[in-house]
Amino acid sequence: MQASFYVQNRENMYSSLENGSIALVFAGHAPLKTGDENYPYFAERNFVYLTGLKEASEGFILMAEKDAEGTVTESLYILPPDALKERWTGRRVKPAEATEISGITGIHYLETFEADFHKASLRENFLYLDLGKLVATEQDNDAYRFARKAQNDYPALQIRTLRPQLKKQRTIKAPCEIEALRIAEDVTRDGILAMMKAAKPGITEYQLKAEYDYALAQRGVLSPGFPSIISAGDNNFCIHYYAYTGTAKDGDMVLNDVGAVWDGMICDVSRGWPVNGHFNERQRALYTCVYNTSNYMFSIIKPGMRMGDVDLTARKYNCEQLKGIGLLESYDEIGKYMWHGGSHHIGFDVHDIVDYRPDLIIQPGMVFCVDIGVYVEEWGIGFRLEDNCLVTEDGCENLSAAIPRSIEEIEAFMQG
Repeated sequence: MQASFYVQNRENMYSSLENGSIALVFAGHAPLKTGDENYPYFAERNFVYLTGLKEASEGFILMAEKDAEGTVTESLYILPPDALKERWTGRRVKPAEATEISGITGIHYLETFEADFHKASLRENFLYLDLGKLVATEQDNDAYRFARKAQNDYPALQIRTLRPQLKKQRTIKAPCEIEALRIAEDVTRDGILAMMKAAKPGITEYQLKAEYDYALAQRGVLSPGFPSIISAGDNNFCIHYYAYTGTAKDGDMVLNDVGAVWDGMICDVSRGWPVNGHFNERQRALYTCVYNTSNYMFSIIKPGMRMGDVDLTARKYNCEQLKGIGLLESYDEIGKYMWHGGSHHIGFDVHDIVDYRPDLIIQPGMVFCVDIGVYVEEWGIGFRLEDNCLVTEDGCENLSAAIPRSIEEIEAFMQG
């Protein structure tokens, strides 16, 4: 992605600010893991969306001041050079590099931030921060900590949140984001095919994961977009399974819910397949129901449809499919076999932070999952077929269609 993409993202955000405002977006810090060891640093996604700075940006701060006349002055605060610390923790981003990536010309060192903010606070009336928690138990981040400080030290500043505006912006993907997703899909295909090729009765889940990780690394993707879910047999009934300790027995289905990341964009693909390469009668019956439902959804999704109707329609259609094989009798029973929804958006987060609500009207440029999962514990079969749907001007496109998804495609590949 070019600097112009991040410049446009910031301009869109600035247009939503009231005159007389300060906006702060923090890159964040790696949390403590144990002792003197931290978890690997992972930049706050809204900071990345606005600046393009992902690696080596820990502690960075974006500050924008929009004065009473509506003129915006933006500043990026970065770590200063430090030869000794860089010897231990790696090379730091230089001012010219930060400008090249982000398009921000006002580059300053972090040591000047507090004084600069104090001066700005005397001129402006509002403070915008990226405040918004997905769950109440989510730990406070730098934005929340600064909000408390501002309430105490600068009570005249009215605190507001940037989150609704950023969610709105991230709902529609730019062409460069879609192109990055296409590459992520291709890398993910390599990983899934590597697992299918290696699969055989007796293989462990961690061996399958190793095949997936190796395939991604060969494409320069050193870490997946999110923790991979790779399971077999009864472990498929844990929706978010990360143990990788099971062994796939003859007759088991392998489930994988995985996605590579490319230029910050994350895809999310699920495939289920028999470890021995042959669908048995019950596996074939269930997979056909799910496959038919997925294909039906891709045939009807288009602009104008409500987001809430994606999950609802998929559940109703799949119910009729399952009724056809005698698994259930009415829609009242669908919750026994379909345990989760399947239309979350993807992008800079695998569950992208967008303007999601059931009555949201689907528009071109949205990208979300069509995830059909069926779990029949009494048969010992659980899997999901998850693809990534790009909404176009008159319909939609399956971005992950090239990853084997039909029974015929899967069996043909696994049998060489």
